[in-house]
Amino acid sequence: MANQQIYWHTTVQMPDDSNLTPIPADVDFAIIGGGYTGLSAARTLAQQGAKVVVLEAETIGWGASSRNGGMALTGLKVGMATIIKKYGRDLAKTLFQYSLDSVNTVEQIVKEENIDCGFERYGHLLTANKPKHYEALKDEVDFMAKEFNHKVRLVPASELQSEIGSNVYHGALVDEVSGGLNPAQYVAGLAAAAEKAGAMLCARARVNRLERGEKRFVIETERGSLSAKSVLVATSGYTGNVTKKLQKKIIPIGSFIIATEKLSDELANELSPHNRMIFDYKHFLNYFRLWDNRMIFGGRAAFFPENEKTIEQSAEILRREMVSVYPQLKDVNVEYAWGGTLDFAFDQMTHVGEVDGMFYSLGYAGHGVAMGTHLGKTVAEAMVKGNIKEHPFAQFYFPSAPMELYNGSPWFLPFAGMWYKILDWVE
Repeated sequence: MANQQIYWHTTVQMPDDSNLTPIPADVDFAIIGGGYTGLSAARTLAQQGAKVVVLEAETIGWGASSRNGGMALTGLKVGMATIIKKYGRDLAKTLFQYSLDSVNTVEQIVKEENIDCGFERYGHLLTANKPKHYEALKDEVDFMAKEFNHKVRLVPASELQSEIGSNVYHGALVDEVSGGLNPAQYVAGLAAAAEKAGAMLCARARVNRLERGEKRFVIETERGSLSAKSVLVATSGYTGNVTKKLQKKIIPIGSFIIATEKLSDELANELSPHNRMIFDYKHFLNYFRLWDNRMIFGGRAAFFPENEKTIEQSAEILRREMVSVYPQLKDVNVEYAWGGTLDFAFDQMTHVGEVDGMFYSLGYAGHGVAMGTHLGKTVAEAMVKGNIKEHPFAQFYFPSAPMELYNGSPWFLPFAGMWYKILDWVE
């Protein structure tokens, strides 16, 4: 049985709670959540001279920010054709440009702050599970060029060996702009950068109560209270009932990953010659890549958030999936298995805005590495300027559950999981 341990955490000294920063009495900005969004916002605000505190319930970078696949991707969770239909061409173009800018922002921060996290533009590979998926990818190439002036290219099944050492797919699409990194090294570096800029990072400071006074917020944490002029909620899949209105709009979905033992250079090169960020076309998707000659293989194996049981079950499912893609890994040891919790909105879109006087940026749907970093920065800038309503991701409705059937406890996740499996089967 694989270690129930986050492989990435073995590669870096994560911020711990051995030396807790005291809770300040008052600040300009209090940010709830110490992941990419919160740390990126804190860095931006502190660089502008504001007094900023990040309040994290666990340790800094503890959540999905250090547990994900480390993919900094272009595009959004929802396809761009659907976004044009729903929101019009102009907004769609702006949102897509934000996705490109988000990868640039990661690259820029890594450079400026000298973060050693292996960031590189490896590009991503979207694989077609069925012939009809490949037909759809053909349309995508023309559509992205025409509508967004964005170049992606097709790889027919006959040439797939140049991209992936697997013959289960019916072709693929390559986007060279996407990047990859080690997420734990990146979030640890981002935390150090926020502190260097002057932000206070308070771990073990779970927010228990939040009250809006006439001019300031009063925030009660596990370790003491403070007052703040502005609050940013950056809690993603860990959004709790202190911000109930937002909790009712976010579905926490478990995502799980396994990491193999180190593979030989020869085998690693056969599996993924260009070290792409790879994911497939399914609703119930798999995503995988190499890091340090290990196969890092993830997916929505169990929809429920991580605990010992869901991690163990998911590790078995993911191992089977991995071997079905790469039969050459059937005798390879899986050394690590872990889970993290993603945040999905009901429309699978990312949302920015203000509720009860608090700002928020939520709903990354698995695109949080780059988008969380970039929206942390741009939402922070909008908070300072007072123009959050003009932010592109604030331009559309943030839905709640139909008929108010959801209060933050995701009872319907097993049904959602079954529904996605049915859709994959039907298609």
